Amino acid sequence: MDIDTLARGIVKGDRRALARAITLIESARTDHREQAAALIEALKDSGREAVRIGLSGTPGVGKSTFIESFGTMLTGQGLRVAVLAVDPSSARSGGSILGDKTRMERLSRDPDAFIRPSPSQSHLGGVARRTREAVAVCEAAGFDVIVIETVGVGQSETVVAEMSDVFVLLLAPAGGDELQGVKRGIMEIADLILVNKADGDLKPAAQRTCNDYAGALRLLRKRPQDPDGFPKAMTVSALQDAGLAQAWDEIRALVDWRRAESHFAARRAEQARYWFDQEVRQALLARLDTPAARAALDDYARRVAEGRTTPAVAAQDLLAGLPD
Repeated sequence: MDIDTLARGIVKGDRRALARAITLIESARTDHREQAAALIEALKDSGREAVRIGLSGTPGVGKSTFIESFGTMLTGQGLRVAVLAVDPSSARSGGSILGDKTRMERLSRDPDAFIRPSPSQSHLGGVARRTREAVAVCEAAGFDVIVIETVGVGQSETVVAEMSDVFVLLLAPAGGDELQGVKRGIMEIADLILVNKADGDLKPAAQRTCNDYAGALRLLRKRPQDPDGFPKAMTVSALQDAGLAQAWDEIRALVDWRRAESHFAARRAEQARYWFDQEVRQALLARLDTPAARAALDDYARRVAEGRTTPAVAAQDLLAGLPD
């Protein structure tokens, strides 16, 4: 694969080149990983910067409906929108449904939108291992807004905050009382809490839930990267397109403030350091994926199972025996 040609196609906005690039990035083959690294290096000076929005929420909260309505509103304003949706992979078969484009039928037909579903595989934290690199490629392709939809299975789906500028948590009405809002983890990193399905019979419940979370957010310690009033809670209806424009206004206001106060660039620098650390850790783990290392793992695992040694001592001996 000619990396320079692929990079030029991405910068020109070629959708086929973009799709090929993400496929290359997600490949686990050693030669593909080397090509992917060269591609990211070639694109790092594109000079383009998108607003990266991380989106999480419990299953059934309406993430896909929200993204379709929200994305369609943005493209209607002349913006280009990329959606990177992560689907959970089966622990048994390893497969994923990857049905997000089907659920976002209207947005998938929009020429100013790009939707890419990816399997989470065995990666924890609600995103795929290479989602960060896919974000960088979409940014180089000239998209104005990149939405990263997490698997969203609970309070631990926080890794998306390390690759987004604004983290949005989507909640359903009557999802819990005010004490739910002070839970550590995902609530602490949310910049904007949107209570969806604020329509019909659920509208009063949505407003009560929003009030509960707004009160809970006031109990959390103020973060230096937040202006007055953030993080905040709002109600939206993805079904009726209600509150979406206001949510976008709040996102833009937050991003503009962080840029003006130098928090935006500082946060991206912190994220780059975080992902460098993760790459080093993954490279160290890869040293265990050799025939000799796997044989040693099996041998030590057998000793532990037989009670001949403890897990801690076995791990220390194994690591001490690995070649430099």
